[in-house]
Amino acid sequence: MNNIMKRRFVDQILVMLGREAKKPTKISPKATEIHLFKKGNRDFIAEKLHARAHAEPSHKWRNRRWAVLIASNLLFVVSFYFDIQILEGALTASRFAGFHLIDLNSALQVMLAHKHIINNLLIGTGTVLVLWLLLGGRTFCSWICPYHLIAEWAENLHLFLVKKKLVTDQPVDRRLRTVSWFVFALLAIATGYTVFEAISPTGILSRALIYGAGVALLWVLALLVFEVFFVRRAWCRYACPIGLTYGVVGILSPVRIKYKLDGCFHEGDCRKVCLVPHVLDTVIKGRAVDTEVPIGPDCTRCGLCVDTCPTGSLKFDVKGLSKLL
Repeated sequence: MNNIMKRRFVDQILVMLGREAKKPTKISPKATEIHLFKKGNRDFIAEKLHARAHAEPSHKWRNRRWAVLIASNLLFVVSFYFDIQILEGALTASRFAGFHLIDLNSALQVMLAHKHIINNLLIGTGTVLVLWLLLGGRTFCSWICPYHLIAEWAENLHLFLVKKKLVTDQPVDRRLRTVSWFVFALLAIATGYTVFEAISPTGILSRALIYGAGVALLWVLALLVFEVFFVRRAWCRYACPIGLTYGVVGILSPVRIKYKLDGCFHEGDCRKVCLVPHVLDTVIKGRAVDTEVPIGPDCTRCGLCVDTCPTGSLKFDVKGLSKLL
């Protein structure tokens, strides 16, 4: 990894923690050449419009993701209802075919509350840790979390209302999520209680699906109403510590979305559909530091940008594997 990409890698981590993306100060010679070519190319706008007009709409990755998310959560329901003991428990802590699986953020909260390392929790988190190290930390958010799916639908409603000028999209400082992570950690230490688990919509929805609805669903409903009428995806983007925990875990994941500069016409469609658009700052005209740039660890690997890009400049990639093929 050259110095430019190392700096880019550090910048992506800082962006995940809440810093606003900045225009790079150093760009590789090859990327600079492409940027200059695009800047002086009179046919560039025409090619952009042609690419957008002839792009075939695709929902391949979105459909796959929804199918995996719904199936994995329904497996909990089926296992409990028919007592077949395939996937027992809930997303917070479960057992799949005898293997214990414990959510990393939940395990951390419990150990902070008890103020010591619990060996059984470490064993249960081992498999989960390896899984998300390989797939990329925030893959959990878009491919498994039930609240993420409902919030995605709520976001579509919010955008419809914005388009009709019935509501406005209120900006929020993304550093709030990092502050939230520390607040919930300190609350666990101070109270000896996993405060976050009591209000986590992920856990509430998972338990409600399996064991039946409870009054806690009113809190989830309140969050969704707030996101529809006030702040787009407020919980996932600005409050939930789970996303940050898994984002940190997935920093070195081999699975990522990779951006290729040469074929991009900078339509901006990918940023419009992205669930976390700050991770796609590199697709803005003049910002790519190299001809190929992996998208940062805060990316949820949802695949919406891959489905939307008319030129295939954004694709799923496994680090090291693509060069062997």
